[in-house]
Amino acid sequence: MNPNTKTIILLSVLTFILVVLGFFISGWTGALIFLTFSLFIDIISYWFSDKIALYSAKAKEIYEQEAHDIFADLKELSAKFSIPTPKLYISPSQQANAFATGRDLGHSTICLTEGILKQLNRDQIRAVMAHELSHIRSHDVLIGTVAALLSSSIASIAQFGGLLNSEEEENNPIVSLLLIIFAPIAALLLQLAISRQREFSADNASARITGRPRDLADALLNIESSAENFPMSVNPGFASLYVINPLHLKGVMGLFSTHPSTEERVRRLYALQA
Repeated sequence: MNPNTKTIILLSVLTFILVVLGFFISGWTGALIFLTFSLFIDIISYWFSDKIALYSAKAKEIYEQEAHDIFADLKELSAKFSIPTPKLYISPSQQANAFATGRDLGHSTICLTEGILKQLNRDQIRAVMAHELSHIRSHDVLIGTVAALLSSSIASIAQFGGLLNSEEEENNPIVSLLLIIFAPIAALLLQLAISRQREFSADNASARITGRPRDLADALLNIESSAENFPMSVNPGFASLYVINPLHLKGVMGLFSTHPSTEERVRRLYALQA
């Protein structure tokens, strides 16, 4: 399915769910309020989700004269993928990690953390950038970024719904239960719109383009270790964007991670090396 079509479906489903929830909370008034909120979020998500993701990471754009080697690799890899060279941003996080965002090939960005520049060697960073360029070429960064923004926004909407419910003369216990259950499930379903298979596909594309699958395998192991040693303050909704989940989801929550296990990704990459 075309990524733009998937994005439209995702936004439409979210709008419908929120309108229904608004109706249960406060009748047609609640439905109208939630419809307005939902349409506002839909517009923001499509046009500005990439900027919000970069703002959330406190990232700043850097230019070729500031990082010659990285830009040289980025231009070469972009040419191999036959896509325009994306903008490059640097996040101040000391955790080694990276993500791609943007709504189309002409409006795409790769964000690297300061940690990845310090902790990984040039070949490993090159492999990670190839992984992110594969996401850009596959046009899945739009739905990934939109889903990330929506999953982080929906909790706020549910909280607002709780305020509406509390203003009633008598709180509706069914509505309260819906809010408790619906908010996290809806957010998780939005994140599950991002297929885990896309990470394997991007890993394979990186290995094919660079011809060095072990570089990406080693990079993934180093990034996972860095994620354990350098906690990152990141909105959970945007965690799905990163090459390795910067947060540690344990217990039942771990079942909803949008990332396949690093162990399995590394195993497949080592198999390609052989």
